[in-house]
Amino acid sequence: MSTPFEIESFDEYLNTIHKELGNHVGSRRRLYFRGQSKRASEGYPLTPSVARYKHLGSLSLVEREQKECEVLETFSNHLLTYVQHRPQTAWEELAIAQHHGLPTRFMDWTTNPLVALYFAVRNTSAGTNDSAVYVLISNPKRYADLRRGQTAQIKPVGDAATEAAQTDSPDAYAEFGVDEGAPESTADLTAPADADGRELSADVGPLELPTPFKISENIIYDPPHVSPRIRAQDGVLLACWQPMQPLDEKDYLEIVIKQAAHEEIRRRLDQYGVFDKQLFPDLDGIAKWLKYRAYEINGTI
Repeated sequence: MSTPFEIESFDEYLNTIHKELGNHVGSRRRLYFRGQSKRASEGYPLTPSVARYKHLGSLSLVEREQKECEVLETFSNHLLTYVQHRPQTAWEELAIAQHHGLPTRFMDWTTNPLVALYFAVRNTSAGTNDSAVYVLISNPKRYADLRRGQTAQIKPVGDAATEAAQTDSPDAYAEFGVDEGAPESTADLTAPADADGRELSADVGPLELPTPFKISENIIYDPPHVSPRIRAQDGVLLACWQPMQPLDEKDYLEIVIKQAAHEEIRRRLDQYGVFDKQLFPDLDGIAKWLKYRAYEINGTI
């Protein structure tokens, strides 16, 4: 990871996103952003929420996968009581679970750099350290493209428990609020046969994607809008195939937001309509926005 950018104002951030960042990683690449009130170098690495539980790092891949699947299966058994439609895939189920606070192997990102900036500065105060916006530059494959066969196929991981990935770092990021997943039968992943009975390619093609627990690389998933918050925050999920390990530093770029600029940035974000009541379109968001306006900055309502 490199840190070429240190931001000291809202306008400097906009300039970095619109000009400098494009020159750095290429203007045509699709970018994803993640804001954190605490930097990865301060002990808050880029990991999904399931990595907060250190004891899971001692499990084999198979043991951890089994545990994640069992938890999701139990969650999914209760879904019909609370949702108006049944999710069609494990990806959808896991996204719903993430949205409602269940630790998963999904990481929250956004396609909107101002939303990421909000999460980097909203809950900081004087005397705290710098925060950061992270830019995903590894260009992972997108679930939607894989479903349509518009990108190179992937193969599911096998069942060999050859690695026990570990981490000593918690994930203290306040999630955007989107996650879903549920185990699907691995029987669907067997290689199909043609009309003569010959086995076709073992690659997983369109409509035959592995579950989030069987992927062999990180995948970007655009979740269904199960909540207005997802839509308002332009949220996407990064499905991590090694969820106990932080993202490799070469996969992302760090934009440091200097602490002295946080208050000015919060005010500008509010002016631009990227603040509590817009990003959390419910009573919680209204309450947070009123708290900010009336009490935190003693402003007009």
